[in-house]
Amino acid sequence: MKSTNAVLAFCLFCCATAFSAQQTIHILKVNGNITPTTFEYLKQGIQRATDQKAHLLVIELNTPGGLLQATRDIVTEFLNAKIPIVVYVAPAGSRAASAGVFITLAAHFAVMAPGTNIGAAHPVSSQGQMDSVMSEKVTNDAAAFIRTISEKRKKNIQWAEEAVRKSVSISETEALKKHVIDFIAASRHDLLDSLNGKKVVIEKDTITLATANAHIEEHEMNWRYKILNLLSDPNISYILFLLGIYGLFFEIYNPGSIFPGVVGAIAIVLALYSMQTLPINYAGLALIVVGIILFLLEIKITSYGILSIGGVIALFFGSIMLFQSESSFEDVGVSLGIIIPAVVCTALFFIFAVGAGIKAQQRKPTTGLESFIGQEGITLEELNPTGQIHIFGERWNATSNEGKIKKDTHVIVTEVHDLQLKVRKK
Repeated sequence: MKSTNAVLAFCLFCCATAFSAQQTIHILKVNGNITPTTFEYLKQGIQRATDQKAHLLVIELNTPGGLLQATRDIVTEFLNAKIPIVVYVAPAGSRAASAGVFITLAAHFAVMAPGTNIGAAHPVSSQGQMDSVMSEKVTNDAAAFIRTISEKRKKNIQWAEEAVRKSVSISETEALKKHVIDFIAASRHDLLDSLNGKKVVIEKDTITLATANAHIEEHEMNWRYKILNLLSDPNISYILFLLGIYGLFFEIYNPGSIFPGVVGAIAIVLALYSMQTLPINYAGLALIVVGIILFLLEIKITSYGILSIGGVIALFFGSIMLFQSESSFEDVGVSLGIIIPAVVCTALFFIFAVGAGIKAQQRKPTTGLESFIGQEGITLEELNPTGQIHIFGERWNATSNEGKIKKDTHVIVTEVHDLQLKVRKK
């Protein structure tokens, strides 16, 4: 009996040892532009993996680039991480362009799948060509940034700088030959097999990776991150801003509609949040506001279209200038395919929709006693100062505002009070 218990205890010990020896690997996925939301997602993922004592963190990456500040924040998290980080550019057809180059090189291991590419990290601006001084300043800053990362991770410094200064881009096989990445992995399984047994230094401690048969935990972006990431799109931000303006103005000039006002308020709040995450140009925002003001003035003032033309011009250039990307590795701006229809729709909205609402409010009543105001009648007798007039085919009691008014005189109704019309001579 004792021997049986001993064997059982030994088996349990072995099972427990094997279970405890099994390593856990966390996997995050980044697919799209690098934004502040991307940084928040990766930061939380790194912290979660560290707290849960995960053996390794793998980030599957596919990005065209993104914002400089978000990229710097991500790189900082990578360089100070207390857990090994692998950036895996995958699946086939993916890329680590622009800001993606910095993120890939900052990881402890840089890996690419077959059919992927990396590079083209030269800073650009959505405002057109930067002046030579600003261009040189931004480029030198980015070059120094990527040299620091490459030296830290012992990657090809020369190629990294060329990716910034000359915007070069290479395939996964070229990247491996040039020592830009550590190896090529055809699949996630291939990646983990290749990582098994590799050593990495974390805070002066050498860690040997044991990725064979490791337990995998995927942590994709939840609905909150997906929504926030969507709001970080300049096109979405721009559309929300205009929709918010439409809704609020419609509610102002048509009180009681409620729904347009609610939608407009929500859209404005979301747009403001979105603009907070993007490099907004306040001159562009001011031009948009000026354009809208000009449309409103066109409704109230006869300018023979001059104000409307000014509104279109201000709105168009304001939309182009709304986001500035001198602090970005990739073009950050509103697409012309969005701007042109938006400008046209905005002009039509204010001239016809809002204009119709204002004119309706200014239109004279056509029903009830108030409809008499401003109408013309004729006296049936002398008004001294009271008498009767003929109006709308009926006889009405009337009072003169101007003393005596002779019979058969054309008069204009100025007021209606208790079925008594007050009139003046025409």
